[in-house]
Amino acid sequence: MKSLAQEQAIFARNVAKLIEHIFQSGYVCTLGEVYRTPAQAAIYAKEGKGILNSLHCKRLAIDINLFSADGKYFPDSEDYRPFGEYWKKLHPSNRHGGDFKSRPDGNHFEMQDLRV
Repeated sequence: MKSLAQEQAIFARNVAKLIEHIFQSGYVCTLGEVYRTPAQAAIYAKEGKGILNSLHCKRLAIDINLFSADGKYFPDSEDYRPFGEYWKKLHPSNRHGGDFKSRPDGNHFEMQDLRV
């Protein structure tokens, strides 16, 4: 079984690949939230903006902001679909927030914690 640090390293390497893929595809991106404290996760859960056991708390999730080369921001989950598909191919534990049924979150990319 891998340690959390080993899983985080796999996740970080895959995030680097995803970001490079985004740029090679002619888009630009900026980084959103990666680490979230458990206290912040509790606040977001109470406000309906997240979940209590967020993988951000384990540094196994990232939010990425997608832009065109000329600076147009893409806010819709569907705008991220091709990058979500790419992300899921990088590792069997990778999940894309655009696939979430109750509240799609297209700019969210995560790796399931295999230790639980």
